[in-house]
Amino acid sequence: MNGRAIRSVHARRVWDSRGRPTVEAEVSLQDDSIGRAIVPAGASRGTREALDLRDSTARFGGLDVLGAVGNVNGEIARVVIGCAADDQAGLDQRLIDLDATPAKTRLGANATLAVSMAAAHAAAASLHLPLYRYLGGPDATMLPLPQIQIFGGGAHAGRRIDIQDFMVVCPGARDFGQAIEWSAEVYRCAGVLMQQRGSRFGVADEGGWWPDFATNEQALETLVTAIERAGFVPGGQVAIALDVAASEFGRQGRYTLALESRQLDSDALIELLLRWIDRYPIVSIEDPLAEDDAQAFARFTQAAGHRLQIVGDDLLVSHAPLVRQAAAIGAANTVLLKPNQRGTLTETLRAWQAAQSVGYAGIVSARSGETEDTTIVHLAIGWQAGQIKVGAFARGERMAKWNEALRIEERLGGRARFAGAAVFGCNRPKAPASAGR
Repeated sequence: MNGRAIRSVHARRVWDSRGRPTVEAEVSLQDDSIGRAIVPAGASRGTREALDLRDSTARFGGLDVLGAVGNVNGEIARVVIGCAADDQAGLDQRLIDLDATPAKTRLGANATLAVSMAAAHAAAASLHLPLYRYLGGPDATMLPLPQIQIFGGGAHAGRRIDIQDFMVVCPGARDFGQAIEWSAEVYRCAGVLMQQRGSRFGVADEGGWWPDFATNEQALETLVTAIERAGFVPGGQVAIALDVAASEFGRQGRYTLALESRQLDSDALIELLLRWIDRYPIVSIEDPLAEDDAQAFARFTQAAGHRLQIVGDDLLVSHAPLVRQAAAIGAANTVLLKPNQRGTLTETLRAWQAAQSVGYAGIVSARSGETEDTTIVHLAIGWQAGQIKVGAFARGERMAKWNEALRIEERLGGRARFAGAAVFGCNRPKAPASAGR
């Protein structure tokens, strides 16, 4: 029998960074290799994501996952035992066929993804390879440019401010380790700055400082100041990335900025974002418009896509057909890749392949409800996505991923490459004369 055939599958309920239940799967092979993986969960979710199956009981506020765990230990185990773990596409297709619903509503994407990822880990272990090398072969040597949250907002911070993520990227860094060092210093300086102002009240879901601003733009002003206090040139060395998460406060072309007590239509929101781009060193904006406002998304891309990265998350939900649809109307130029939006590694990879075929960039992303699992680091490197978004420079579930990438960079030694400024191509950010003020 093939030594990499699956001998057993076992799932258990474990806990995520919000103290909520989630699914871990363990796959054992005939040669005694073992792979484990834990599935994260999002708070800000696109309506077309695959289903994160939860129990309809009072336990844990209806968030228990015993049904999904049972699906792994029952139906899924019976179907995948005996399958070759190193045939990822074939294994995932069995999971897709077994569920037989477009959004994994029968078995749950948390059930199918746990097995999909655990099988990949087991196959890599059987071949005595790190997962990134198993996925990408000997050419998997590029460390991604990290997007690191400094201030959390939206659904990740009690909606204290409307914009969900105020992040930094370090296109001027020479390698991944230096990008992490620079981001850590900006994060520290932002915390000190808020403490001096009497506005530091802990951290949000993803580890960014909990916001206490009078306006959304004040967060941008403060972030530029933090970059400067850390000793860096805003734009030239350290730039800003935003996740607007507009679906969280907009519907049918109407957007409510609750912090500022005002409503905007699609064109007014576009105008606001364009003003921010002119004034601040912003190089990436995720979900600038809502998922049901695709034409406005396309108008924004037409207006600003030559200047910066425009990322589709809720609009695309890591789904290859939606990537192609967006490209057909010119909406976005980058796809966010979240495996639990689809429920298998193969479907997520197809979204990345579709993105590459239409000239989009890619960012592998964590979720707000995360765990110590580091699979996405290996996906970003193995798939050569060029970027990774994990959250802030705080909390163990985030640091586990940053530290894993550092280990991989060290292991690669002289073969390691860093995506860095190449991510933005000819749009490499320049330092504005005003430094954002």
